[in-house]
Amino acid sequence: MPSPIGVVLAAGPHPFAILPSCDIVNDYPRRRPVDALPTSREATASMPDSLDLIATCAFGLEAVVRRELADLGYVGKVITPGRILFTGPPEAICRTNLWLRAADRVLVRLATFEAGDFDALFDQTRDLPWSQWLPKDACFPVSGKSHNSQLESVPAIQRTVKKAAVLGMQREYGTELLDESGAQYKLEASLIKDQMTLTLDTTGPGLHKRHYCERPGLVQIKETLAAALVMLSFWNRDRPMVDPFCGSGTIVIEAAMIGRRMAPGLGRSFSAQQWPTLSQALWERATDEALQLRLPELEGRIIGTDVDGRALAAARENAHLADVEGSVHFQTKSFDSLSSPKQYGCVITHTPYEMSGRRNPEQDALYRSIPLVLRRLTTWSHYVLTPHPRFEQIVGRKADRRRKLYNARTECTYYQFHGPKRPRNEGEPRDRVAESEADENLDGSETPAESGEVTPVSKAPPAAAAKPKPDLAPAFGHLDAKAHEQAALFRTRLTKRARHLRRLPTRQGVTCFRLYERDIPEIPLVVDRYGDHLHINEYERPHDRDPAQHANWLDLMAQTASDTLEIPKGQTFLKRRSRQSGSSQHEHVASEQYETEVVEAGLRFVVNLSDYVDTGLFLDHRLTRGMVRAEAEGKSMLNLFAYTGSFSVYAAAGGASRTTTVDWSNTYLDWARRNMALNGFNGLEHKYHRDSAIEFLANHARKPTYDLAVVDPPTFSNSKRTDDVWEVQHGYVDLLNAVLPLMNPGGVIYFSSNFRRLKFDPEAIDATEIREISAQTVPPEYRNRRIHRCWRIVKQA
Repeated sequence: MPSPIGVVLAAGPHPFAILPSCDIVNDYPRRRPVDALPTSREATASMPDSLDLIATCAFGLEAVVRRELADLGYVGKVITPGRILFTGPPEAICRTNLWLRAADRVLVRLATFEAGDFDALFDQTRDLPWSQWLPKDACFPVSGKSHNSQLESVPAIQRTVKKAAVLGMQREYGTELLDESGAQYKLEASLIKDQMTLTLDTTGPGLHKRHYCERPGLVQIKETLAAALVMLSFWNRDRPMVDPFCGSGTIVIEAAMIGRRMAPGLGRSFSAQQWPTLSQALWERATDEALQLRLPELEGRIIGTDVDGRALAAARENAHLADVEGSVHFQTKSFDSLSSPKQYGCVITHTPYEMSGRRNPEQDALYRSIPLVLRRLTTWSHYVLTPHPRFEQIVGRKADRRRKLYNARTECTYYQFHGPKRPRNEGEPRDRVAESEADENLDGSETPAESGEVTPVSKAPPAAAAKPKPDLAPAFGHLDAKAHEQAALFRTRLTKRARHLRRLPTRQGVTCFRLYERDIPEIPLVVDRYGDHLHINEYERPHDRDPAQHANWLDLMAQTASDTLEIPKGQTFLKRRSRQSGSSQHEHVASEQYETEVVEAGLRFVVNLSDYVDTGLFLDHRLTRGMVRAEAEGKSMLNLFAYTGSFSVYAAAGGASRTTTVDWSNTYLDWARRNMALNGFNGLEHKYHRDSAIEFLANHARKPTYDLAVVDPPTFSNSKRTDDVWEVQHGYVDLLNAVLPLMNPGGVIYFSSNFRRLKFDPEAIDATEIREISAQTVPPEYRNRRIHRCWRIVKQA
C-alpha cells in the first residue's frame, strides 16, 4: 500500500504523487515520501483497514480522475463509464474528497454480486458484515437504479435491500430496535446487467459544490468539468492563461486553485465527516496536509474577460471567496479585442452557444471570428469546449485532439489546438501535463470507457524542407512556403508597376491611380495608391487556406505592398470585396474612420480609406471626370447617383454656371458638400437634393433645364427605405428617357455602368447621337479594360 502523503511535483496541475525513493519518471525526480499517517483503531474499529472505493465522474473524465488518483498514491481502474475503482485505507476517504477536482463523489464499495432474482438479492445483502460499516444507530436511506437487468422495479429493489440490511444489522447487533437516530450513511443499490453493487456515499452534495460559489444561477459550467479542462491542457502555473468567455469565472478560479495547489474540498463538509466509524483525526490530518501543500499566489495573473458585467461581478466575488483574488484578474472586454504580449500561454474557454435551432446571426459572427482572433496569439495553445455541431468547419481546421464531454446534460466536444512547444532550458523538465497526457494515451489509444471517446486526428504527411517545423507552427494561421513564394512574386510585380507609373504624379498631376489589378491570378488583389496611402481590395477566389491562414496571408500581402512601396503600415488599408449584390456597392466594413485629402488634376477630395469598400473617389472615372470638366464652361450640370459629388466638383472647376447634385444618402450628400467646399465652391448656384434619382426625375418640372448630365447608376439596388428594386439592365432605358426631356437642345449626357454584361440598345433612347466612349474613359493603367462602360448621349438640337 503506498504512502498516503505525497510529495510535490514541480509546476504541474496535480497536487502530488507517491513514488518510491529517488525514483525518476518522465524526468521528474521525487523525494522519499513521509511516513504513513497513523490510524486510530478506536475510531475505526469497525471499519476494514483496506477499502474498495469508487470515484464517480462525468462521462469522458475517467482518465483525468484516474490520473488524479495516481497523484494521490492510489491505483485506479475504470470498471464502467464514469466509475473508477481503487483501494485505500480509511484515510483515503478524507484525502480523495478533499483533493479530487474532476470527480463527482467518492463511494465505499461494500459488495458486488449476481442478483438475477429478489431471493438472491435479499439473501446476499442480508449476509454482509453490516457491523463493519454501519453503527447500531446509523440512518441509512437506500437509493437504487437498474439497467439491463431482470429486476426492473427500482422501488422494489430499494425495499428489498433495506429490509435485508435491517435484518443483517439486527442479527449482528443482537437487537430488534434500530432507531436510525445517528449519522447518515447513504446506501446505493446499483443493478447493472444483473450485477448488484452496494455502495456508501462518503461525499454528500457532489464534489462540484465548491465552497466559493454563492450564485449558482450564473454558473455556465460545472466546477468539476472546468477543472478537468485545465488539467487536460498544457497549462501550468508558469504559463499565462486567458478565458475570453469567463462568465462567473469558474475556469479561471479552478485554474488558479490548481496553480496554487489548493485542495478544492477545503471549506466544505462531507457526509463521512459525521461517521463515528471514521476518526475525526483522519480528517484533521488530511486537512493539515492540504494546507501545508498550498503554494503562494501566481506570479502572472490568470485573465478572465467577458462582456457581461453582472457575471464579472460574481466572478470577482467567487475569486475572493476562493482566496485566489491575487492570482486572477477579471475585466470587461469583448472577444474580438483579445490579445496578449505574453508567449506560450493557453486559452481555455467554454464558448456561449444557444441551442435554439434558430439561426442566430450574432452568434454565427462570433464563431466565425474565433480563428481570426486566436491567430494573434501565435505561440499559444487553445482549448475550446462547445456544443456547436460544426465548430471545426467554422474555424477551418481539425483539432489536434478532441474529446466528447458533458456539461450537465449538454453534449459538448473539447477541441484542443496545440501551439508551438515552449523552449526549455538545459536541464529543465518537459511540460508536466504533456507528459501526463502521453502517459495516459489520451491520443485515442485508451478503451472507450477510459478515453471519453477521444477522437484521434490523423497525422499530416512530413512537411517539406522549406516549411517551418510543425512544432514551431502556430495553432491558427500557419503559412507555408508557398505563401512566402507568392509574397516574393507580389513584391517583384509591384516594383515593376511602380517603376512604370512613376511619372504619373509629376507629368499629369495624378496622385491617385491603380498599381496592381490581379496581375498574378493566385494573388487576386487590387492595389490603388491614394497619394501617400495604399488601398488594397481582395477579390474572392477559391483557395485552400483556412480562415486564420487566409487572414494571415492577406496581412502578409499587405505588409509586402507596404514595404515594397515604402508606405507606412498605418497608411495601408486592406479590405475584402465580395461579389456585388443588393445594396453592397458602398458597404460599411469598419467602425474606425480614417480620412485623408488627395489631389487629382489639381482638385482636392476627401477619401475614407477605412470605413467602406469604396473610398469616395472612383479612380476608373478619372478620364470621364476630365471630359465633363472640359465641356462644363457656362453650363448647367445635373449629377444623378452623385455619391460623393466628384463629377460636380469637376464641373464647377470647369466653369459650370450651376450644379445639381442628387443622391439618396445624407452621408454622401454631406460628403459632396465637403468636397465642393474644399475646392471653394460654396455658392447658392450649387444645389443638393436628397432623393432617389427616379423620384427626383418624376417630380421635376418637365422642361429643359440642364446642358450637361452625369448618370452613373448602380448595377443593383434594394434600399431599405423603399420597396423598389433597381436593376440597371431593366431600368436604364426609362432612366435615360426621363433625363432627356430635362436637357436643353444639344445637351450632353454621360451615362456609365460597371455592369459588364449590360446590353445597351441605342434605338430605345430618344437622342440624336449616342456613342460608346469606353475605350477613351478607362485609364491606361487599368488591366481590366471593361472596368466600366460609358456612352456620350446628345439630345437633338
